[in-house]
Amino acid sequence: MARGQQKIQSQAKAAEKQNKIKKQQGHSATDQKKAAQKALVHVCVVCKAQMPDPKTYKQHFENKHPKNDLPEDLKAI
Repeated sequence: MARGQQKIQSQAKAAEKQNKIKKQQGHSATDQKKAAQKALVHVCVVCKAQMPDPKTYKQHFENKHPKNDLPEDLKAI
């Protein structure tokens, strides 16, 4: 059994470990992946790549598929 200073150090270390575990519970990898997937709302009609906004989608389409006609939804942007 730990006594005196060792006991205090052990309790502090355990408390720190618990705080770290509690802090990470809301930030799991699956939660982050789900949130990132929700942000990718635009899908390229040619290659099915996903983009977060129409401006990025237009740039992608102009650079990666220059021979194809621009989709109607991107012409207004």
